[in-house]
Amino acid sequence: MAANNWKCGVGVAFNAKVGGVKMLDGLVTDRIEGTALSYAQDLVDIYSASWGPNDDGKTVDGPGRLALEALERGVKEGRKGKGAVYIWASGNGGRNNDNCNCDGYLASPYTISIGSASQKGEFPWYGEACASTLAVTYSSGAYKDQMIATTDLNNECTTKHTGTSASAPLAAGIIALALEANINLTWRDVQHLIVWTSELAPLVNNVGWQQNSAGFWFNDRFGFGLMNAHGLITAANKWVTVPERKSCKVHVIQRNMNNTAVASGYPTKLVIPTTGCRGSNHEVRYLEHVEVRTSINYTIRGALEILLESPSGN
Repeated sequence: MAANNWKCGVGVAFNAKVGGVKMLDGLVTDRIEGTALSYAQDLVDIYSASWGPNDDGKTVDGPGRLALEALERGVKEGRKGKGAVYIWASGNGGRNNDNCNCDGYLASPYTISIGSASQKGEFPWYGEACASTLAVTYSSGAYKDQMIATTDLNNECTTKHTGTSASAPLAAGIIALALEANINLTWRDVQHLIVWTSELAPLVNNVGWQQNSAGFWFNDRFGFGLMNAHGLITAANKWVTVPERKSCKVHVIQRNMNNTAVASGYPTKLVIPTTGCRGSNHEVRYLEHVEVRTSINYTIRGALEILLESPSGN
């Protein structure tokens, strides 16, 4: 290791070029978000976002029409058709019991939701749990735990960067190294690589791990585990591009069960049968994302809890 040169650090992907988009210094509109998420699309490989709806435990929000169109266009046209990679911090509202399932930016199949783990491999006090978290990287934790060192304003260096706002850029740096190793990776390849190479072992002492039908361990606080730069880059070098993405849609309409669609204190279960569009051009053979769009009328939104259960019971 070289001697201290007082230059802070070279970063994770030291050959990468970094730019910023100024968008949070005033009223943020759908148009501003859409413009930011498609800024310099012919040049930008990875967009790292550490912003989103208020983490107050009350807000349910997501991208507007223009922002959603920008994300869709980015994964289709970005990186010369291989797709821009959108990294999103999973949120710091744990103290407010905020749930990142209520954040539409994180729930989007076009984004990679990244959470945090402390240096001790624990779930930090600010962390949010949700099904959309794909993986975690290290960040701040308890009071005496180390924080993240990085460059700061005015050519300074800080050792106190915190939260998932630090985790997401760290993930972006790891992914930049993977793209440097294999420029042919698509946006979906990147998601697959994260799932395949993220590690359970550093986080295994935490409760909540479940093994899915594909054999992967998942935890709604840590996703598929702690990102491993070496493992991901090694796998990227040998990676074979995943097949074309297929989308199967199932429409279910449920109206008034005994005149009460959702009764207080009595769970309402709705089974959604599907064959994955077997035999059609949209047949899904390998599951990547599940999106549920639902409309529920209820007097108190905060009293509702929605659980999505897979056929295997997870």
